[in-house]
Amino acid sequence: MINKNIFKIFITFLITMFFFNNNTYAKYENVFYDYTIKSIDGNLIKLSKFKNKPVLLVNVASYCGFTKQYDDLQYLWENYKKKGLIVLGIPSNSFGQEKENEKQVSDFCQVNFNITFPLTSIYDVKGDYAHEIYKWAEKNHGKSSIPKWNFHKILIDKNGKVADTFASFTNPKSKKILSAIEKILN
Repeated sequence: MINKNIFKIFITFLITMFFFNNNTYAKYENVFYDYTIKSIDGNLIKLSKFKNKPVLLVNVASYCGFTKQYDDLQYLWENYKKKGLIVLGIPSNSFGQEKENEKQVSDFCQVNFNITFPLTSIYDVKGDYAHEIYKWAEKNHGKSSIPKWNFHKILIDKNGKVADTFASFTNPKSKKILSAIEKILN
């Protein structure tokens, strides 16, 4: 009787994993490096310039309770950029917590956190008006790539595919994120 119950639980688990693992059959008609985005100063960034490098994509906001994570993102940038990691901040007002314009965001980041990693223009990161990178991530990796709040993290591997996603409350210097980054870098 117990063996039958364990077997049923195991089968249910397998079926659940099969149906809810959205990225198992991702087609990746495009990869991250196929896109472009405007930098915070308005210049076009061809993401192909990051080809063969992992990218930690983070939607950031100046008025968020997680804004202190800027320090930890800067730490990642300073400690892993020589190994190839790109930290890319996407200022977003999707949750109503960002400054009004790019100059204000840039000044805020420089004055309060001395940010040197690349930042983009202000973009939506969810919904119909989300930047195409976020639509691409959702299409290929599933709902876990849709930011639920500011400082949601998407780790892109060296092949330009989503490797993992991390919730806002997961600190950039957490063991979970550091391990994922180091695995990709090695």
